[in-house]
Amino acid sequence: MRTLYHLWLSAPARAVRIALVEKRVEAELVLEKPWERRPDFLALNPACEVPVLVEPDGTALADAIAICEYLDETHPEPPLLGHDPLVRAEARRLVGWFANAFNREVTETLVGEKVMKRHMGGGGPDSRLLRIGYSSVHAHLEYIGWLTERRRWLAGEAFSLADIMAAAHLSTIDYLGDVPWDDHPPAKDWYARVKSRPSFRPLLADHVPGLPPPRHYADLDF
Repeated sequence: MRTLYHLWLSAPARAVRIALVEKRVEAELVLEKPWERRPDFLALNPACEVPVLVEPDGTALADAIAICEYLDETHPEPPLLGHDPLVRAEARRLVGWFANAFNREVTETLVGEKVMKRHMGGGGPDSRLLRIGYSSVHAHLEYIGWLTERRRWLAGEAFSLADIMAAAHLSTIDYLGDVPWDDHPPAKDWYARVKSRPSFRPLLADHVPGLPPPRHYADLDF
């Protein structure tokens, strides 16, 4: 049986969870708190970061993008990067956009300051960083809207890893109630379509101890 080490509001881990269900690959979920730096987990990933996927033969894979591309190669259907080289390049570009720019400007500033900092004993959130996160999310939602007004999905006509990575990051912000959906209807419509996919529903059932999500979080119609 495969094992996926994850954390509630880890966007990279959420991306792998979605990809696993899209690929119809079963994996046991194991909650891992990286700040505890367990020796057994460090042996799997010296970077001490989730996600980590352990295959039935004991092979450990780390890094969400690497894991998702591995799943796409070992379980080709349905494809998550597409078959056309240009579509694959665009999907990879957007995966990088959300895994890097969005993560740095939004996820780390909001989830990092509001949730992770508390668990890691770093004190209260920095209001300056929170303002940066709240401001930055608008530009990213505008970009999502711009893309989806020209394409059915972010990278093209088919659902792809770009949609998975973007929605995984947004889902962590949405859990905190910090996504201004009403200001960005095209992005909201796209997210509603992702949210209704069976692969996304396990994420909507997540509950962080002591931090319940807002009412709309699990509502497929917002």
